[in-house]
Amino acid sequence: MTIHITRRTLMAGLGATLSAPALLSFPTRASAATVLTLGHGAAPGNPRTLAAARFAELVKEKTNGRITINVAGSETLGSDAAMLTSLRTGALDMTANSQGPVSAIVPEIAVLGLPFLFETTDKAIAILNGPVGEALAAKFKAVGIVPLGYWNNGIRHLTNSKREVTKPGDVSGLKIRTPADPMTIDIFQALGASTEQIAFGELYVALQQGVVDGQENPLVNIASSKLYEVNKFIALTAHKWESTPFLMSQIAMARIGGDLDAVQAAAAEAGKMQIELSEKAASEALVKFKADKALVVTEVDRAAFVEATKSVVDIWKKKDFGAFVSQVEEAARG
Repeated sequence: MTIHITRRTLMAGLGATLSAPALLSFPTRASAATVLTLGHGAAPGNPRTLAAARFAELVKEKTNGRITINVAGSETLGSDAAMLTSLRTGALDMTANSQGPVSAIVPEIAVLGLPFLFETTDKAIAILNGPVGEALAAKFKAVGIVPLGYWNNGIRHLTNSKREVTKPGDVSGLKIRTPADPMTIDIFQALGASTEQIAFGELYVALQQGVVDGQENPLVNIASSKLYEVNKFIALTAHKWESTPFLMSQIAMARIGGDLDAVQAAAAEAGKMQIELSEKAASEALVKFKADKALVVTEVDRAAFVEATKSVVDIWKKKDFGAFVSQVEEAARG
């Protein structure tokens, strides 16, 4: 049975959720019929959507039905930023979110998106499974959140409705939608573009109506949300990699109790699936885009783009967490 959840019904239960005695104790084993809600913003068919559904199945299996996960996708519970607010208040238990909005509460996570830092997802995930991931976990703990893992949001590329892009100068003057991510904003401003922050759920219409000229996203998102229908120029800029932080509130962790290991194991298995699906889907999307005569797919001068965005790295090394920037950069180059 599919349970449909809306943001209104979720928020309506917040008062009861926060006052429930179970949230004030730390049981050794989740009680029967513990129901948790997982929210995300991906479209149907997206690897994030498929992995979230698989996670729910795995949790039920591994806990022998003691925990049920209700999944609400496609921004049913609001934008990524809204879901993070719900997560911190306890109105939402888990979210497969996006790196940009998450950086508003843990700024250090944006460092993973330094321009041209990662050429492959495997390298990025390997680093997150080491000291870099441990450092981020400590930052999340300070704001009441537990990372269950880092899924793959992919290598990001640029699309627009105006012209082909092969060199940095081609980006100059374009109005580009970016997520509310300071790193992405810095990258495109360094390339001479103006930037607008628009919720992903509103992006298709914004492109269609010319509110912005273009946007940047992984090929999987461009395909699943059909952004290519309103942006025929696709430039394979590969300007940054982004994670999909899979997060749980500490309030939910208290409710899970002794089943935490099972939930973490389910998250790891679903995360592996999501990464594999997203890599496969990206390859398939690229083949589809190149075969579509209505689209123009271009390679770019990577060296020129790297040179044009060097100032972004310098800016970030001057921040309060400059040492973490250097740590991530050193790990990526190692």
